[in-house]
Amino acid sequence: MFKRLLSNDLPRDRTLAVLLIALLIALAFAPFIFPGVKALGIAAKVLVFLVLVASFDLLLGYTGIVSFAHTMFFGIGAYGIAIACTRLGATWGAVAVGFFGALALSFVLALIVGLFSLRVRAIFFAMITLAVASAFQTLASQLSDFTGGDDGLNFKLPELLSAGLSFSEEPFLGVALNGRLLCYYVLFFTALASLLALLRIVNSPFGRVLQAIRENEFRAEAIGYRVVVYRTVSSVLSALFATLAGVMLAFWLRYSGPDTSLSFEIMIDVLLIVVIGGMGTIYGAAIGAALFVVAQGYLQDLLKLGSDATAGLPWLSALLSPDRWLLWLGVLFVLSVYYFPSGVVGRLREMARDPQSKH
Repeated sequence: MFKRLLSNDLPRDRTLAVLLIALLIALAFAPFIFPGVKALGIAAKVLVFLVLVASFDLLLGYTGIVSFAHTMFFGIGAYGIAIACTRLGATWGAVAVGFFGALALSFVLALIVGLFSLRVRAIFFAMITLAVASAFQTLASQLSDFTGGDDGLNFKLPELLSAGLSFSEEPFLGVALNGRLLCYYVLFFTALASLLALLRIVNSPFGRVLQAIRENEFRAEAIGYRVVVYRTVSSVLSALFATLAGVMLAFWLRYSGPDTSLSFEIMIDVLLIVVIGGMGTIYGAAIGAALFVVAQGYLQDLLKLGSDATAGLPWLSALLSPDRWLLWLGVLFVLSVYYFPSGVVGRLREMARDPQSKH
């Protein structure tokens, strides 16, 4: 039963299995294990990035497609909910309109980009997607009457997901049972279902063909597979899951703007997470997202502690200043790539296959 749930794609390494179980438990009970608004916000961000990065890995890691338009679909999901709830009110009908409208728009755009661009070489396709994403971000910033421009849109969700709605007067294990907690678990189960669905996709016959195309596109076409069709379907599926991640972000933030959902910095973060976790592994998206988001969220706090502890050494205290957190994040990324060139998941699986590689 468990193997079927994971589509027979088991971790294949004891350490990786322990990490995945620990991550699942940490995210499932985050509101109770890690009290505080910041900790819960970071856990929610991990869930959002888990879906976003896994959807991108379907393109890059499994199909070999380099696309810079992924944040466009992410933004469509976030803006879909924001615009619908702003125009139609905080109702479930508005949420449904925004959700399915965003999915429909992402489907059409992904299909158009896929059909017109996937016939060209990889580098040209990457440039085309970059141009499309940049144009969409500019459009979102300029249509201020519709999207809120650079300021974005603040909106309300149905009362059931509001922090003001309490399900019990008494807290449970010190945590208030309210709409905010329910919203977190909506994100949690959505992320879990998305991860299992992506595992099923990449381990299906369709997923095997995608991997064959990644390894040798010409050979796959020579044995009868219509490469353009498979690549286009992969692009569309990836776009739909990215849109779902955008909807999750909008649900949690109750806000959508260019910086939170369409920024090119998000695309860079996604690329970094894919490399850290390991390309071509859905599990890598989960591990990489958790490591990166937690480091991003708590690195400044750790640096402040280090800076205060070394106050007697001015040069070291200045080097550990929280203002230099991006420098240290870059150092951590370089070290992770050096010691885990195939990503954390890839390295652990290599060590499981060849124990000598540990040395």
